[in-house]
Amino acid sequence: MDQALKTLQDKFGYREFRDAQQDIIEEILAGNDALVLMPTGGGKSLCYQIPAMLRPGTGIIISPLIALMQDQVSALLQLGIRAAYLNSTLPVQTAQETEQGLLNNEMDLLYIAPERLLQERTLALLQRTQLALFAIDEAHCVSQWGHDFRKDYLALDQLHQRFPSVPRIALTATADERTRAEIRQRLGLMQAKVFISGFNRPNIQYRISTRLQERRQLLHYLETERQGDAGIVYCLSRKKTETIAGWLNEQGRTALPYHAGLSASMRNRHQQRFLQEEGVIIVATIAFGMGIDKPDVRFVAHMDLPKSIEAYYQETGRAGRDGEEADAWMIYGLEDVVKLRLMLEQSDADEDHKWIERYKLESMLGLCEITSCRRQALLQYFGEESPASCGNCDTCLRPVATWDGTTAARKALSCVYRSGQRFGARHLIDILLGKENEKVKKFNHQRLSTFGIGEELDMQQWRSVFRQLIARRFLTVDMKGYGSLRLTDRSKPLLQGEAQVFLREDDRIKKPPRKQRITTEQVDDTELLEKLKARRKQIAVEQGLPPYVIFHDSTLAEMVQQLPGNPEQLLQVSGVGLTKLEQYGETFLAVISSHIRAGTGPE
Repeated sequence: MDQALKTLQDKFGYREFRDAQQDIIEEILAGNDALVLMPTGGGKSLCYQIPAMLRPGTGIIISPLIALMQDQVSALLQLGIRAAYLNSTLPVQTAQETEQGLLNNEMDLLYIAPERLLQERTLALLQRTQLALFAIDEAHCVSQWGHDFRKDYLALDQLHQRFPSVPRIALTATADERTRAEIRQRLGLMQAKVFISGFNRPNIQYRISTRLQERRQLLHYLETERQGDAGIVYCLSRKKTETIAGWLNEQGRTALPYHAGLSASMRNRHQQRFLQEEGVIIVATIAFGMGIDKPDVRFVAHMDLPKSIEAYYQETGRAGRDGEEADAWMIYGLEDVVKLRLMLEQSDADEDHKWIERYKLESMLGLCEITSCRRQALLQYFGEESPASCGNCDTCLRPVATWDGTTAARKALSCVYRSGQRFGARHLIDILLGKENEKVKKFNHQRLSTFGIGEELDMQQWRSVFRQLIARRFLTVDMKGYGSLRLTDRSKPLLQGEAQVFLREDDRIKKPPRKQRITTEQVDDTELLEKLKARRKQIAVEQGLPPYVIFHDSTLAEMVQQLPGNPEQLLQVSGVGLTKLEQYGETFLAVISSHIRAGTGPE
């Protein structure tokens, strides 16, 4: 472990291990298996990178995404660490050279996709290689309970059978108790030590609102709170990503679409711009973001309801990886629930899998509708206790107002029943509001006893009532009836006056009060910070790398605070190791020295 700490300091530029990193590394160095749950940005990569460098042979890192491989390998090469990857983007000659380097024991880490790893040719190659460890990243992909199930992961139990003496470490940021159990069972990790570092990301502020005018809501948020910041906007459909990206560009923001319908070259260009330029917004489907190591994403915005809490946590976790304050901002509506349920019921999945997905969707909707602390509910979903109030989510910053919705709920349920449980919320609201439109007249619904009995509420308020009745399972969405609403067993006591229900009062204010920003350092000399950023950008452009691969913003901020005057002092800055000191120390010290001289010279 002395050597591990020295590697952490000299290669990665950090003074000490965080949380459970030291215990995990010690377990792998001893040749044992481990299952690691650590929040996004918590330092999972170091848990296998350092043991791979210290144990004899090469560490094989199994990753589901090409983008992750390329990003991590680029960062490791910058640190002087011998790393490479094997995937479909490599020319044949380069792939052959990489394989020969593996056989010659010329690399510390090799990143590879599961489908390539499991080819008989690759397994035979590994059997001729000295192996330090296997690291299975994004291990939740092995679980059918997980939010990103991938069939190729199921065959990774072969690793233990073929290479019984090679330690394995499975890592994920998102896995509830049931998913964790399935990971251990499917990967043959029943004897592995489990390390859970917690799911809390205290620097992220969770904010969820109902959809009113989605473009105006998003623009108001960006203009008042995220002017010039980099972020990700998630949409459910490809078409919507294109539309929102185009509209944001019209508003003066740099926004790029990203979805599976774009060519691979265009997706790659957009991703590289997001990584290398500042203030870029990616508007994407969920196909974007896993494995993206950009530390300064200041917000993740959801324009539609995610399919599960796991998906929501994974996607929001792409914000604030540098530990600085960040937002998880979302708007949603009743139509999201109907759309997701329709997609689910029309899928080819078997009934057991559909049941799982229904449970997950209902849990996600429940998180949206709660009136208590969102962070507490989020952590409890993953089996982690938390204080009653986090002080950094919208419901904590401004407690939610509620109202006695018993009468309104009875009217809504009665309208569902009397119209035959065959219609969606829009038509039911028209009946309650007494609208004699074409559809109402077609079915003679103007003659129902519930026609016009709901005029005390407006359209938006009735949509809120129906949404919350679905969330609380008084109503269910019947996909065989094309999104029609049906009563559940829970409806009867409410209809018969034996129960009472309080509903949340939807927020119609665009901007909730914000907690004071969390920053790693208070930087007074913004001029020097900008000079350091400019030099970093110049180097990044010259080398074709994202700026944060050179130094994180927090490292530059610490330089401004400490004003190092020589290499020894610069080495004390977090994020500066021996390799980066050798590569960039002289040029950044020169910027600091020049700035100090300019500030002390004659006016």
